Amino acid sequence: MLYLSMKYAITVKGLRKTFNVAKKNVVAVNDLSFNVPEGELVGFIGKNGAGKTTTLKCLSGLLVPDKGDVEVLGYIPSERNYDFLQKISMVMGNRSQLWWELPANETFLLNKEIYQIDDIKYKNILNEMVRRLDIKDLLDIPVMKLSLGERMKCELIASLLHTPELIFLDEPTLGLDVISQKNLRDFLAEYHQNYHSTIILTSHNMEDIKDLCKRVIVIDSGSILYDGELTTLTSKFPGVSLEEVVRNMLVS
Repeated sequence: MLYLSMKYAITVKGLRKTFNVAKKNVVAVNDLSFNVPEGELVGFIGKNGAGKTTTLKCLSGLLVPDKGDVEVLGYIPSERNYDFLQKISMVMGNRSQLWWELPANETFLLNKEIYQIDDIKYKNILNEMVRRLDIKDLLDIPVMKLSLGERMKCELIASLLHTPELIFLDEPTLGLDVISQKNLRDFLAEYHQNYHSTIILTSHNMEDIKDLCKRVIVIDSGSILYDGELTTLTSKFPGVSLEEVVRNMLVS
């Protein structure tokens, strides 16, 4: 996919990552190349084990690639530069950064200090997000007593308080009921519009992809099968749901 006169937030060339499993090298990501312009929201989709989360971890610096060039916001992610880490955030539907026994407010205050957010900015952003997600009455309740949907709302706030330039969303609606999923999608769409953050979203929930993404990258066995506009992909298969389109691509 070609973009002209755009500044890229992410540039990936020939990314490869393998893992040693049972004395065998398993290729998780194989010669992956793509660019993401600043401010774009991209859907990154594929079946379990396709290499999505491994790619995100390489882009965020949690994993070091075996081969290839990766540049994110002008930094080499694996160097874990402090300024770089201040500009990104990762939200994983199956992981939590909240303190289980403490109210979410305590995690918010901790992140305020970690990211050195000034008092006025912190108060304004927190109040805005709390209002938008309607969780004012939950802030002082121990996290362990919150529902999954309520916890995910708090996770998002904790991850976005420092208004990161780049956000990695890995299955953010995992396990949520339909209403909670829709509320989170509406929040993310509004956040993206207001803050113009670059976002990469992985999800098995095609409603997430359809509601939020104009561009999708379909990955299988660590390689890209499709990179382009979502509408272009679906127009090739009129009358077929996005779920069916992706499923057929991954089994063909």
